[in-house]
Amino acid sequence: MPGPFALDGRVALVSGSSRGLGLAMARGLGRAGAHVVLNGRDPATLGARQRELAAEGLSASIAAFDVTDGPAAIAAVAAVARHHGRLDILINNAGIPMRAPLTEYDDERWRAVIDANLTACFRLAREAAKPMVARRWGRIVNIASIMALVARPTVHGYVAAKGGLVALTRSLAVELAPHGVTCNAIAPGYFVTELTQPLHDQPDFDAMVRARTPMGRWGAAEELAGPAVFLASDAASYVTGHTLTVDGGTVAAF
Repeated sequence: MPGPFALDGRVALVSGSSRGLGLAMARGLGRAGAHVVLNGRDPATLGARQRELAAEGLSASIAAFDVTDGPAAIAAVAAVARHHGRLDILINNAGIPMRAPLTEYDDERWRAVIDANLTACFRLAREAAKPMVARRWGRIVNIASIMALVARPTVHGYVAAKGGLVALTRSLAVELAPHGVTCNAIAPGYFVTELTQPLHDQPDFDAMVRARTPMGRWGAAEELAGPAVFLASDAASYVTGHTLTVDGGTVAAF
C-alpha cells in the first residue's frame, strides 16, 4: 500500500524548474511518484533536464513559457490539464531578485520583480485551481522566502513580493479549502544555487549567513524536496494557509 507521502498518479507543474530549487523539488516530486511538468523559458534547457530525470527513471515532460506572459501562462496550464486529464499540484517557484538602493530602485525594476514573484504566482494559481476544484483535490505550494518575514536592504521589490505571496497563500487557502484544495507556502532561507553562488562566493556574505544560521551552513537544494513533497501529499491533508520556514533556524535566531 502506498504511504501518505506517495504521489503516484499525480501530475505536478513546477514553475522555474530548469535548475536550482525548482529542479530539486521537481526531482523530489518525481521520486515520490508524480509526473512532473518542468517549466522555464528555454525549451533546450528544459529538454536536457527532462532527459536527466528520465535517466533516473522519473516521469517528466516540459512546458516552456515565461510565467510573466499572461496569455502564454494561461494557455500552458490549460494545455497541461487537457493533455494529462488532470493537474493535481502546482509549485509556484519561478521568480527573480533585483538589487538596488532605495533611491535608485526605479519603477521599472519594481514592476518586474512584483510581476515575476507575485502576479505570476497569482495567475498560475488561479488557472491551476480550475481543474483542481473540478476534481475536488489539489495542492498549491508557493515558494516565498524568509525575506517575507525579515528583510535586508536593496531588495525592496523582492521583500514586498514575497510578503504579498505569503498573504496570498492565506487568501487562496481559505477560499479553496471547501473544494478540497490546499494552499501553503515554503519560506526558504539561504540555499546554494546557481543564482546565489555569487553571494556564497563572497567571504563576508558567506560568513554572515553562517553566523546567523544556527546550523552554521547554507542549505542544499535537495533539502527543499522533502518539504515540497510533504505539502503536495496526503500527509498534509489538514494543512492549509501555512508558511513552512526551511532555513536552518535563521529566522528563529534573528
